[in-house]
This record gives sequence, C-alpha cells and structure tokens, in this order.
Amino acid sequence: MKFHSIGRASEMSGVKVTTIRFYEENGLMPEPDRTASGRRVYDEARIDQLRFIRHARDLGFPVDSVRGLIRLQQQPGNDCATADRLATSHLQEVRDRIRQLRALEAELERMISSCKGGAIAQCQIMASLGDHGKCSGEH
Repeated sequence: MKFHSIGRASEMSGVKVTTIRFYEENGLMPEPDRTASGRRVYDEARIDQLRFIRHARDLGFPVDSVRGLIRLQQQPGNDCATADRLATSHLQEVRDRIRQLRALEAELERMISSCKGGAIAQCQIMASLGDHGKCSGEH
C-alpha cells in the first residue's frame, strides 16, 4: 500500500491542506496514519474520501449532510433512501436560494432602471437602499 504526504493528498484530491485538516478536526475524515516522525500520511482510500467530500461540498451540501453521506457510504448494503432524502432536501434548498436570487436580481434591475442619473440627492438607487419601503417587494 502506498502512502502520500498531506501535500500530495491535497494535489491528488484537489482539497487544500488547511481544508484537509479542517475535515479531520470536524470528523469528516478520520485521524490520518502517521510516520514515525509524526507526519500525516494518506492511502488511496483516504484520497478517494477527500474527493468524495470535495465533490459533495462543490455541490453545496452542508458539512452535516456530508457527514451523513459518509456514514451511508460506509454501509454499502443499506437502502439508499436516506441519501435520496438528503439530496432531495438539498435540491429544495438550492431551488429556494435560486428563487431568492431571482427576486434580488429583479429588485436590483428595477432600482437601476429607475435611476435617471443626476445628483446623489435624487438618486433612486440611493433612495431604495435607504428605505426598504421603496422596494417593489421582499428580496
């Protein structure tokens, strides 16, 4: 079995060294094996786990959900209903954020289009920022 330094594990997985340490401190990764001199070393399975975590985080899964997905990954014979529920819940959260961002986009477009130029004292952008009541709705 080949072992890699934390720097090499970082290169191979695309996860920064500081992030690897964060994952270890927060229980997403187990404590790594260490050399006689105390250097962390990682085998291919740990590097694959780093890739798994990185991809889940890239997709926006919160750390707690990633922790649950890792637990599921360690039980390959179990039903995937829990993974489905986690992914479905995350998808709904993404859709909610998209809806909020679209409302924000619309409000910013409205503010910008209402600006006719001129002095700051008459600027509709500044007026909207100063008084939420001048906004067209919630955002």
